[in-house]
Amino acid sequence: MSLLRSVLFLVYLVVTVIPWAIFALLFSVVRGGAPLYWVCAGWLKAAILGARWICGVRWRVQGMEHLPTAAEAQAAVILCPKHQSTWETFALPMLMPHPLAFVFKRELLRIPFFGWAMARLDMVHIDRTRRAEAWARVLKQGGELMQRGIWLIMFPEGTRVGRGERGEYKTGATRLAVQTGVPVVPVAVTSARCWPRKSFLLRPGVIDVSIGRPIPSVGRRHDELMAEVEGWIEAEMVRLDPQAYPAATAAGAAPASRQA
Repeated sequence: MSLLRSVLFLVYLVVTVIPWAIFALLFSVVRGGAPLYWVCAGWLKAAILGARWICGVRWRVQGMEHLPTAAEAQAAVILCPKHQSTWETFALPMLMPHPLAFVFKRELLRIPFFGWAMARLDMVHIDRTRRAEAWARVLKQGGELMQRGIWLIMFPEGTRVGRGERGEYKTGATRLAVQTGVPVVPVAVTSARCWPRKSFLLRPGVIDVSIGRPIPSVGRRHDELMAEVEGWIEAEMVRLDPQAYPAATAAGAAPASRQA
């Protein structure tokens, strides 16, 4: 049954992304910025809702109150989420109340329709084989976007990791935070419960998203700031998904959350 549902979900993604991307490309001729972003984010919302309707993948969120309010819309932050699957790359733009700019490898721009639409958005796409050039681009373009109040999102592990695993936390996000004075928001996501990495098979279940308090970056060293981000995320992952971390003990009871 999971195989059939997953195949139907993939068909749903293909059928919906083509007309949506064409519309976004046409729309980008007359409007860019936030209006174009929300047009594209509309497809991501449709994708996540499709995963719920077709495959039974639900979610619950806690910690939304830690994010800047509407009155603080120009207060930029850098989101640092755990990265276990494709789910969070689709879901976070839907869940966040403010436009996001992803830092991602430029190879994604080659994906037909999806990548073409992404190329029209205010994002930071980098060539990971040229590290010095990539960092200069992140610093310049990322800094400019945050000055406009756009929130940046950077996965500190760089790539998806398996359930219960910990990747190497790279310091690019905290280096940028320290140089710009922008706070870092850690995010724990248990998406591998339902959508494992390198797999198109989705399983029914509930994905937990936990948003931490913003961590100030002013006067900090980027390495110890990332160590704090990593410590919070990994401890929260143990609490949210204790079955995936048999060697650790999940602490406390989960606070009230919002389920969809």
